[in-house]
Order: sequence, then structure tokens, then C-alpha cells
Amino acid sequence: MQVYIMRHGDAVIQAASDSARPLTQKGKDDSILMAKWLQARHPLIDTVLVSPYLRAEQTWQVMRDELSLPSQVQVMDGLTPSGNAEWVAAQIRDYAFSGAKAVLVVSHLPLVGYLVSELCPQEAPPMFTTSTIACVEVNTEQMKCHLEWMLSPSQISLIQS
Repeated sequence: MQVYIMRHGDAVIQAASDSARPLTQKGKDDSILMAKWLQARHPLIDTVLVSPYLRAEQTWQVMRDELSLPSQVQVMDGLTPSGNAEWVAAQIRDYAFSGAKAVLVVSHLPLVGYLVSELCPQEAPPMFTTSTIACVEVNTEQMKCHLEWMLSPSQISLIQS
């Protein structure tokens, strides 16, 4: 099973609360770019897990418009910036064991980096710029995971130019 771990798109700095920060136009554009790039690889995403924070939900909505995603999404309170990576990884492993083909997780720093490291203990927590996606392969037979790739919008722009 693949796990696509994505940091939300660029968001405004000022808002009534951290959880209410909306995406900027750059955040929307970068998320569209990532969705189109990922769609060209034909991922079989059947499960979407999203932070309850506005910028993560808006990132998922932008991704949904460009990428073949299930209509239902599970908003998880544990996917906030201070979420518990061990708990989130356990939830993802449960999806793997129940037969999910691919999971898209849309969350925040520092959780996204810690989640990669929790799933792949041999990896130091990577730094995610906004809209970056990491793909982790979960092998349920061997109980092992490895980081397949990690790409940011700026890297995709370089590839495409």
C-alpha cells in the first residue's frame, strides 16, 4: 500500500486562530500542481485522512478537484500540527491491514515529518515545504515501510521546465 503524506498548501499568516488560516492563491496553485503531477501516476487512493484545520481541508478540496479521490474523507483530530505520529501511523497500518490500496494524508509540520519517521524508522524526519508530498510504501507481509520519494512544487516546476 502507498501512503501519500502531504503538507497543506501555503496559508495566510494572520487569522482568528491557527486552525482558521486559509490557503493563499500560491497554496492553491501549488496544490493543483501537485495533484496534476500525482494524477499522471494513476494512484489508487481509496482513503483520505485530513486535519480539521481549514488550510488542510482546503488543500484536500483543491486536490479532489484535480485528482481521482474518494468522495468521502475522514477528518481526524489527531492530524493537527501537535498530533501524535505514533497514533496516526497505527491508524494507517490498520488501513493497510484492512486492504486499502493507497491513503492520502493531508496534515501539518511537524507531524508530517514525524509520521514519515514513525512509519520508516530508518528515516530522519524530513522537512516538508508547503504542498510537498512524500510517498511511503507499506509492506504488510514483511511489516516494513520505506520512503519511495518526496517532491515539492518547486522540484516539479524544475522537472517540467
